[in-house]
Amino acid sequence: METQRWSARWKTKRRLWDSTLSAVITLVLLFQTATAQAAEPVDVLKALDFQSSPDGVQKTPGFCKMRRGAKPDIAYRVSKQAQISAPTNQLFPDGVFPEDFSIMFTVKPKAGLQSFLLSVYNQQGVQQLGMEVGRAPVFLYEDQHGKPAPEDYPLFRSINLADGKWHRVAISVEKKSVTMIVDCKKKVTKPLSRSDQAVINTEGITVFGTRILDEEVFEGDIQQLLIVADPRAAYDYCEHYSPDCENPSHHDTPQNQEPEPDQVSPSVSLPVCGSGHIIVFKLCTPSRTLA
Repeated sequence: METQRWSARWKTKRRLWDSTLSAVITLVLLFQTATAQAAEPVDVLKALDFQSSPDGVQKTPGFCKMRRGAKPDIAYRVSKQAQISAPTNQLFPDGVFPEDFSIMFTVKPKAGLQSFLLSVYNQQGVQQLGMEVGRAPVFLYEDQHGKPAPEDYPLFRSINLADGKWHRVAISVEKKSVTMIVDCKKKVTKPLSRSDQAVINTEGITVFGTRILDEEVFEGDIQQLLIVADPRAAYDYCEHYSPDCENPSHHDTPQNQEPEPDQVSPSVSLPVCGSGHIIVFKLCTPSRTLA
């Protein structure tokens, strides 16, 4: 009789525990789903309309000329004639650039190149964000309070991205540090002396392959360029976004999408020339730049 009462009590507790566990698992799954949706990658190459092969851009074999269980990778070869930019709010339609984030790209710059791969400007023409490719690349970041100062920009002296080879590069920006991970192995962390609650304005333009008034422009191949609102994504770049050639690529990973119908985006009041949803950069003089 005592055994039956104990068994009944155990079954009751087990049912309560199972119900509680099920509720917890459901909440965890909902949280993970919400996090994944919140961290949907911004496909910069798609936003800049690379798939339509603008002037100075053509398709070329990518990082993996053969990939197990999938088609070969496709990249874009960019020449110095390419002049491409777009309103930043075309990349971030909600008007919010994440405070902590990852920037990830698969790229093969021309040997000896030293140029910016991407530059983000506010509506006054001030460069807020820039990623340099080359020897000892700099990571340029300037928040709404002008921090950090140019002399404090993170400089990755031990890195060389312009040796004529393919590189998978992932940059994680979290709080007051920036980490660059090259080819899934080399990891270098530098301080980022920005303000608390730092803001990158999205009312300006994003320029590919150079900075306003720079003579140096990007030349080489690029397969992927993503921005993710999650600083942890950079650490999984080679697993989830740009896997090794012996592994099949993820079908939901942005790479080189087929052309889609043009979408007209609002214009911005900046010293740029051109029309349509892709602004053709003509080196117009801005009100202020960071040389």
